[in-house]
Amino acid sequence: MMTTMHCPSPRMVFRSRMRWQLAAALLLAALSSPAAAGISYRLDRPAAVAGESVRLEAVYFNDTDIAVNWQAPRQLVLQWRAANGAVMRSLAALPSDPPAFRVQVGGFARAAWNVTVPVQARGMQTISIEGEPALLALEATGQGGASLAGAPADVPVTDPRTGTPVPAAEVSAAGASPEAGPPPTAAVAAAPIAPSSPFESFRSALSAYQPVYFDVGTRGRTTARFQISAKYRLFTPPADRPPTFAEHFYLGYTQTSLWDLQGDSMPFLDTTFNPSIFWLSENLWQSGNRNWRLGLNTGVEHASNGKDGDDSRSINDAYLQPAVNYDFDGGSTLTFAPKVKGYFAKASENPDYADYAGYVDWNLRWAQPNGLVASAMYRQGEHARRTTQLDLAYPLRRLGLDMNGYVHVQYFNGYGETLLDYNRRNTSQFRIGLSLVP
Repeated sequence: MMTTMHCPSPRMVFRSRMRWQLAAALLLAALSSPAAAGISYRLDRPAAVAGESVRLEAVYFNDTDIAVNWQAPRQLVLQWRAANGAVMRSLAALPSDPPAFRVQVGGFARAAWNVTVPVQARGMQTISIEGEPALLALEATGQGGASLAGAPADVPVTDPRTGTPVPAAEVSAAGASPEAGPPPTAAVAAAPIAPSSPFESFRSALSAYQPVYFDVGTRGRTTARFQISAKYRLFTPPADRPPTFAEHFYLGYTQTSLWDLQGDSMPFLDTTFNPSIFWLSENLWQSGNRNWRLGLNTGVEHASNGKDGDDSRSINDAYLQPAVNYDFDGGSTLTFAPKVKGYFAKASENPDYADYAGYVDWNLRWAQPNGLVASAMYRQGEHARRTTQLDLAYPLRRLGLDMNGYVHVQYFNGYGETLLDYNRRNTSQFRIGLSLVP
């Protein structure tokens, strides 16, 4: 049975909405990279799932003293890296015939190409545009990493969804060689050194962290549970070498809310604010056949519901979370990542928190490329106090909808759906909604 909270004041509601809008704006901020003088390229989002479509946007600036003509190429050839380090090449295409622009002095023109993330792509991608001194960053959602290769791309251009070669005439029409392309390091060497604005530096270090979703369910009363999350890399390594130890440190923030959609004025039942600082590497070790990988996430975190008095709840913990990943030949990944926690500086209002939440979150996740993502979490407290959460996410595009994101189904049973009710058992609850990051 849920605890009904007092209706928040208009000022509290405004602040809550502002926090949500700010966090959402930060989460969806895109990564960009300057290209040659006069033209810049960027992707319309910082992260996407393998097989999903993104937009590659270009802005052509005329900083000369005369008007110029510019026509965007119909197609561009992009280079990616698979989880095993192999190079991939794919085409980006304009959705319609490229118009010819007459760009006046001080003016600009825009163009955007449709890009499909290759199904083999994993982890942070440094994407090269062949023939352009530009490098772009995209986090291909899932485990694994990608590096910047220095050798030529001696592979054909393939369809990112099927892996079949693209006809040579189509590749040649894009101004590229059908057989091979230049190494991305050529783009690094040709790119001009330009200072990055503080905002661009900030958003280039921002990426997805925990799942982001909004679900609604009805059991006794109609409620919504939603979560936003992002991480910020404190030190960004250059593309020409592996990260140092310090360059694996991140700041994280996750916010989870339970919202009563049926009560008077629809109050928020509780919200958990969860900042953290941690060290993360998704590829500490890899087997010779590249199927097995070991990663590690370790740090400290604080969770609080931001209330005072009898409703105040907070907890601090240090954690160690190894991740054992197995990459199937078909592209799917199975991950086992138990999170072992030790509590410190315990709050007086919930000193028995560990009796209900236990000391280990047992996490299992299975992710298909451009397909189903399934995850399970299990906790065991004292005296058989068990908690289970199951999540299923499936791409909306695979359902015939021209939409980004996923349909999301969540099942929860046990203790601690909210921090306020950490010691109260919740009955089985199913919710369904949308997910941005599964």
